[in-house]
Amino acid sequence: MTQKKLLFTPGPLTTSLTVKEAMLEDVGSRDHEFVHAVKEIRNELLQLAHVSKEEGYECVIIQGSGTFGIESVISSAVGKDDVLLVLANGAYGERIAKMATIHQLNHYVLRFAEDEIVTPEATEVFLKEHPDVTHVACIHSETTTGLLNPVEAIGAVCKQHNVVFIVDAMSSFGGVEMNMKAMQIDFLVSSSNKCIEGVPGFAFVLCQKTELEKAKGQARSLTLDLYDQWKGLEANGQFRFTPPTLSILAFRQALKELEAEGGVKAREQRYKMNKKMLDEGMASLGFKEYLQPGIQGHIITSFLYPDDADFNFENFYNQLSERGFVIYPGKLSKANAFRIGNIGQIFPDDVRALIAAIKEVMENKKVMEVAL
Repeated sequence: MTQKKLLFTPGPLTTSLTVKEAMLEDVGSRDHEFVHAVKEIRNELLQLAHVSKEEGYECVIIQGSGTFGIESVISSAVGKDDVLLVLANGAYGERIAKMATIHQLNHYVLRFAEDEIVTPEATEVFLKEHPDVTHVACIHSETTTGLLNPVEAIGAVCKQHNVVFIVDAMSSFGGVEMNMKAMQIDFLVSSSNKCIEGVPGFAFVLCQKTELEKAKGQARSLTLDLYDQWKGLEANGQFRFTPPTLSILAFRQALKELEAEGGVKAREQRYKMNKKMLDEGMASLGFKEYLQPGIQGHIITSFLYPDDADFNFENFYNQLSERGFVIYPGKLSKANAFRIGNIGQIFPDDVRALIAAIKEVMENKKVMEVAL
């Protein structure tokens, strides 16, 4: 029997057998079970963010990857007379900037180095100098490097300037305790195949209802119209277009397993323990992290290539994959690195096994040869 591979990536992730089994029975998009599952999921996601419909928050599910959810917000919530400020310190901030360009939004981009966090101080200065800004978008866990931006402090600055705060929490929601109200987030976006440990298929947007209602009639896309998607779900629990039925059922099971584990707090502790084991093991093998410890998150870590010029990442990756461990290539613009994630259905013993495999591969001279 082929060994099951463990995904040490930022998503899709290794999922539990029971999450996979939840997809074994087909369900119709209008079946009571499915409609109830959608309603249940929308309410539970708000609870994970420590808010509720009664407090004026809504959850909108969007078919597609997490990027679909981000683009739905960017192209729906920012009106023709609004001005968006994108805070970028990696590839995913730059992706939002590209969306703004494609949708011809009035926007600015405030850039930071990939190995630096977005600072509330710089955001404050920019907003003072540009009073025309109405919306600010920021990445929480920037998986280009693995850093965590201080979104709560940035949110406080945004509220002081009365601007709408949009947060890409793709790789962090469910693996980091987040309180939307305390963080003063107006739109929070994540997806099914990240820290809640479901399978790919949809993104979700948690948002202030008052801000969501302002998006009526100003979407620049039919399929990504956030307001119309919400109205459809509110009217009869139905999606406007074919829903990801099996992904929804898997996600409902994943939410049950998150609760059984002890909620976000317990999952965050497991991920942090994975990170601790990874850091210690990689350091023992001589690998160096790209980021300074003070800004490094526990979701994913960028490791620099070894100093040996003959190191070949493709061979390194393939040999680990043959041993049942899948890591992630780097995405840095100014350094050669690869990434290892700590999230999904992986545990400290799995991390120890990964470290042992990396040690074995590094001792194998083939990894130092150019792939043929």
